[in-house]
Amino acid sequence: MNQFDEPSHWPKGREKWNAFVLYKIALYFGVLFMLLASFSNRIWDPQYKAFIYAIGLIAIWRVSWWALMVFRASYYQRVVFPKLRARAQKVWNRGWRPNHLHFMMTTYKEDGEITDYVVRSICAQVRELGCPATLWLGSGDGMDEKNVIHQLQKCTNDIDLTLKIVRQNQPGKRMAIGLVLRAMSRARISPADLVVFMDGDFILAPHSIKNCLTLFAADPKLQAVTTDEDVICRGPRWIASMLAMRFAQRRIAMSSHAVSGRVLTLTGRMSVFRARHVVTNEFIRLVEADYLKHWLWGNFRFLSGDDKSTWFYLLKKKARMLYVPDAMGYTVEIIEGNGLDRMVQNFRRWSGNMLRNGSRAIALGPRHMPFFIWWTLIDQRIAMWTTLIGPVLVLFITLLYDGTFFFSYLIYLAFTRMIFSLVLFHYARKIDLSFPLLLYFNQIINSIVKVYALFRLSKQRWSNRGNQKSGFTSGSRLDLYRNVMASYLTALHVTLLILLIALSTRLYAPGLMFFK
Repeated sequence: MNQFDEPSHWPKGREKWNAFVLYKIALYFGVLFMLLASFSNRIWDPQYKAFIYAIGLIAIWRVSWWALMVFRASYYQRVVFPKLRARAQKVWNRGWRPNHLHFMMTTYKEDGEITDYVVRSICAQVRELGCPATLWLGSGDGMDEKNVIHQLQKCTNDIDLTLKIVRQNQPGKRMAIGLVLRAMSRARISPADLVVFMDGDFILAPHSIKNCLTLFAADPKLQAVTTDEDVICRGPRWIASMLAMRFAQRRIAMSSHAVSGRVLTLTGRMSVFRARHVVTNEFIRLVEADYLKHWLWGNFRFLSGDDKSTWFYLLKKKARMLYVPDAMGYTVEIIEGNGLDRMVQNFRRWSGNMLRNGSRAIALGPRHMPFFIWWTLIDQRIAMWTTLIGPVLVLFITLLYDGTFFFSYLIYLAFTRMIFSLVLFHYARKIDLSFPLLLYFNQIINSIVKVYALFRLSKQRWSNRGNQKSGFTSGSRLDLYRNVMASYLTALHVTLLILLIALSTRLYAPGLMFFK
């Protein structure tokens, strides 16, 4: 199998939960029980009961919310979506086919082999649908165009697929998308057509487009869908495991949100829209020139996060959006070096996009969306602080009281994160015992990055498409003031968090100069 080939199948049932996997999980828990028997467990020490109450209440809250998400995800995949799929399949069986299909694909100095696979996957989808289609290529490099043309010449003899190239004259993915959408608007594409937004490194799995389009045919109120994803990673193994874990988390979140007829992002890797939205000037301007007005940083444009802009547009319109779990695509990640810097950059980009768009979505209020979706947006902002409470408490107790307490906490983390991972294994393509460690690493680093980014929303960096940067200038007095203020606000909020933790757990008594 080539490095970019789709796996022939994913293991399920007994093949996935085989004897060797069960043995490793049992061994994992066995080692934890041995450690509990070998070391004194200080977590249940009466002198730390305030800590137990604090961390216990937070844990009950977070676990209850997580359990609700898992329950909703299971309900969507086992009850709601099968009914949607059955109605959509009836439409297909009756002979429905789209009049015309549009692919809006952007690419920038992409690996030629990846481009070949992407184009072949598009051709396979058009061949299955048996309808005319147009590939609108938003290109920033002549070599990308040559690669696409070369591959199309080899695989379009039996399909009706037209290529239209839009060479961008301004930098950035947002501008590339905007130029393509303007070209589609000038071409007066039918408002009834469907438009597939996809990246130039996203390989479509069989039947993915058909499985999306039939849902639109069966539900006239549906305005956009986003799909399942997995990763083909050419880089460090731990990065591949981290991404696999995040995609398992994504499947839970997307399925849970879709019960409410909304999602929290129309993923830029691949989403499908009704054409009547994407050719409007309001939609196009939001994609190519979306911006935020901030009290400290002024007006600044969004560098990445075009998928959040398209989502926000439809959210304002109270549009129905869904997640399609049986439409799969593979994103290709080529990572050099140890991958740590790349992963931190990804965290900053993902977290920044979430924070920039989350605040204005929350401001719309629950009248513009189901209450569950509105509260999920609020919870995202709360969770980045609650995740830090446990580590801060443990640090206090370890440094001020008992150095061995830290080891008890590690055992607690190893046990609880494996319990969570057992659920993630159900949504992951394979069972990876590094998930417990990566899950905690992901939670802590993500929370720290979010706290840092919260007060630096204008600072953006995207290693793709020419390593773009925005908001990092520091030559003027105004820039100096803004950076100093951002640092002050970060320190203030972190200090208040620490003080609140200390007071609520009685680690600090008012009126005393030092911690007890």
